[in-house]
Amino acid sequence: MLETRRNFLDVTQSVQGRAWVDRLDGAGARMATAIAQRAGISDILSRILAGRGVDIDSTQSYLEPTIRNLMPDPSTLAGMDELADRLARAITDNESIALFGDYDVDGASSCALMVRYLAHFGLTPQVHIPDRIFEGYGPNIAAMDKLIDAGATLIITLDCGTTSDGPIAHARGRGVDVLVIDHHLADHELPPATALVNPNRPDDISGLGYLCAAGVTFMVLVATHRTLRQRGDTRLPDLLKLLDLVALGTVCDVVPLVGLNRAFVLRGLEVARRGDNQGLAALTLASRVSGPLNPYHLGFLIGPRINAGGRIGNAALGTQLLALDDEHQSLVIAAKLDELNAERQRIEVEAVEEATSVAEAEVGGGEGPPVLVLASANWHPGVVGLVAARLRERFDRPVFAIALHPDGTGTGSGRSMPGVDLGSAVIAAVDAGLVPKGGGHAMAAGVTLRPGDLGPFRAFIAERLGQSVVAARAASALKIDAALTARGATVDLLHNIEKAGPFGSGNPGPVFAFPSHRARFAQIVGKGGHVSFTLTSDDGARLKAIAFRAANTPLGDILLRDGEQPLHFAGSLSLDHYQGREQVQFRLTDIARLPRQG
Repeated sequence: MLETRRNFLDVTQSVQGRAWVDRLDGAGARMATAIAQRAGISDILSRILAGRGVDIDSTQSYLEPTIRNLMPDPSTLAGMDELADRLARAITDNESIALFGDYDVDGASSCALMVRYLAHFGLTPQVHIPDRIFEGYGPNIAAMDKLIDAGATLIITLDCGTTSDGPIAHARGRGVDVLVIDHHLADHELPPATALVNPNRPDDISGLGYLCAAGVTFMVLVATHRTLRQRGDTRLPDLLKLLDLVALGTVCDVVPLVGLNRAFVLRGLEVARRGDNQGLAALTLASRVSGPLNPYHLGFLIGPRINAGGRIGNAALGTQLLALDDEHQSLVIAAKLDELNAERQRIEVEAVEEATSVAEAEVGGGEGPPVLVLASANWHPGVVGLVAARLRERFDRPVFAIALHPDGTGTGSGRSMPGVDLGSAVIAAVDAGLVPKGGGHAMAAGVTLRPGDLGPFRAFIAERLGQSVVAARAASALKIDAALTARGATVDLLHNIEKAGPFGSGNPGPVFAFPSHRARFAQIVGKGGHVSFTLTSDDGARLKAIAFRAANTPLGDILLRDGEQPLHFAGSLSLDHYQGREQVQFRLTDIARLPRQG
């Protein structure tokens, strides 16, 4: 019999219309108590662990994940042995290798991994990253011909290729082998590659579908390592030194931070903090990171700068930077990406403002469509994914943002919510002939539209995903891990909580409720419309706080107008390292009014 979770602080409807519930039901609370007693850890940490499915027997391994214990035999991945054998042969025979990558952070990380690995053996591969606007996602025939004409005898696609039947068949027809390393959802038919490793191909039973492309690439390198060793090659590099790139791709592609991915990120951050990768170190400097590198820095400061090259500049800059060993050149490229990122932010703000107005008109005062499919000729194709992400957050439903071109075609990107598989829906639209090209994974997808496709695609997506969106929104109550006070939110508490990290997709950061606190000194700060304030308790304790992008929203209005009244606050905690001093910061997620008295 399922146990009902109680409403936290009796909040059935917050300012954002959400119920607040205890993340733990009765069984979970009992498990948390048992974990605290058996493992000798704090009650709050044990609640966080139990809320993420950790039991008594797995507590120790969860708190100390290792690559050694979590890494499966790479051969469990379909096609791995064939791919590793062909790559090892190319290395041994000193072949001319070409890499074809995606233009996002995961693609750049995957390509840089392969470039660095091959460089250890004295090989310098050609690298082609397609232009997002002129070439689009994945291999194309013209690019394949260019690589082959330049001498490539082996082409490796990274973070792409699973749905590229035509270009891969063309390359094979010209006598060149093609290896595909990918993680995107696969069509029913696989392309005629020499070997294809993708944990999401239909016949793969490895259970590793949660890996990003950089994670799959690392598995390929482990398998290739083994093959080379078996053949007597002793020139093998230390693969663990490449984990910083795996961590970067894993965090930025927003894949679940579970199992092997948690170990990749934890150990990869340790490598990244040493600063051995000149490109990553230069980006850290350009991003003005304070304190030790953490997943937030990778996902929200460093990642967007790499992506900026692919969105509005030179798509190859990210891969080039992450593969560099020259400090001066790294600083120059990092500065260029920083400039592109600032320009990207300006373009994004304008597009989000227009898209928000259109979305508000569609939703109106009612429920609106289950999936927002918005299109405009004013939007830069490089920022549509960011626009979709912003609106998905604001309107609590999946969103597609589509940039329309002068010829009537469109390039779109979608962002989803837990429980709604966007990638499968887009692939189904392609299979039905409604759109010519598209794919992705559960939480993000891309699509290409012909003139006249917009209406049928919008109707198809609404029909296919309508019920799952309703179910996902019904289950979207804000789950609270524990109640705290401003005085109890200490640096020591944060260090203790971090043992359950890294937090992100699939391993959500803990959410804390602060009952009957007040928001003082609220003001709008920054270009993004953030609202900063001081969270205070009745005993006079204060906590630095911020509500991101809250200006002109119900949350922002309350903070700026009614914040000094007693309110229930919910959100997350992080460590700020301003001027070298650790300080706790509260990041607001939601507000609830206290029940009326009387």
